[in-house]
Amino acid sequence: MDVTTGLFYLFALVLLFAAFRVITARNPVHAVLYLMLAFSQAAAVWLLLKAEFLAITLVLVYLGAVMVLFLFVVMMLDVNMDAVRRGFWKHFPLAATVGVFIALEMAAVLMGGFRLTEEPKSAALVNAAGQVIQPSNTKAVGKLLYTEYLYPLQIAATILLVAMIAAIALTLRQRKDSKHINPALQIRVKASDRVTLVKVAATRAATEVAATQSPVEEKKA
Repeated sequence: MDVTTGLFYLFALVLLFAAFRVITARNPVHAVLYLMLAFSQAAAVWLLLKAEFLAITLVLVYLGAVMVLFLFVVMMLDVNMDAVRRGFWKHFPLAATVGVFIALEMAAVLMGGFRLTEEPKSAALVNAAGQVIQPSNTKAVGKLLYTEYLYPLQIAATILLVAMIAAIALTLRQRKDSKHINPALQIRVKASDRVTLVKVAATRAATEVAATQSPVEEKKA
């Protein structure tokens, strides 16, 4: 077994462990952290498969932006986990059925294998001298995204923007346990509203206070 195969099994093992902990962790913050770990291991697997564009996209988009956004949303929202866990066993049969169905589909694909007998025509280019030129993955995907799939890419970016605004709106909504201050009230405040002078009557007369002071205190006074 070479180094590449060993790294693949290592990353795959950590990926499976992180994915298992995502659905078994009791704390939602820990689940999000395990999901970030799973995405990082998946990016490493993509690098081993020489898919650099997919790996860096997974790190920058999902790991660097979406997962961090999810983490802050989970930390800021007051999620009642006891109420969420009440419906676990109620929906467990449906979730188990879907999971078994997906596992059977993956097993059917993996056990059958990928029967590629010859290299696709678009995988290599031939120059004028007859030499085979391997195109860059990033350049090929970039041309494909910004030519044939430009409108779906813009729609996906708009959906992500709306999701980000909705997450910020959810975290900044007015709640009873948050110290929310209206900026308009801060602007309209006056100096008399901030400082109030109150006249307090003296508890002892000035002559009694002077009589109780020592000579040293009188010199200091």
